[in-house]
Amino acid sequence: MDRNLQLLGLAKKAGLLAIGCDASAAAARKGQTKLIITASDASERTHRNARINADACGAICLTVPYTMFELGNMTGQGSPGTVAFLDTGFSVRFLQGLAETEHGLYEKVWDFLEQSSNGYAKKENTGPHGKRRTTK
Repeated sequence: MDRNLQLLGLAKKAGLLAIGCDASAAAARKGQTKLIITASDASERTHRNARINADACGAICLTVPYTMFELGNMTGQGSPGTVAFLDTGFSVRFLQGLAETEHGLYEKVWDFLEQSSNGYAKKENTGPHGKRRTTK
């Protein structure tokens, strides 16, 4: 199973995921959203609304290579066209996974998020498996 899809399930269990267009828009209005993703087979209207919501709160909006069915399987809620991460850590890990699997497509976004998170996920602070090392 894809590691990024598993990360969606973990974020949902942690309560750090807004699932669906309405929930993503509400989180964006509150300024809680860090990353909004849209399914590859979502409608053009869904993509446009996600971009508008992301621009309103300064979040990143991406179309991911997953279908609404795949997102729905991992989140357990139908077939959402939009999912929003409410946590920087989950956003960074998700983008890192995309950058690793889809070489070149998401590298610029990963770099931007890494810089905007004040070094939260700097590569030199992570071990060989992406786990954060503690430094003294």
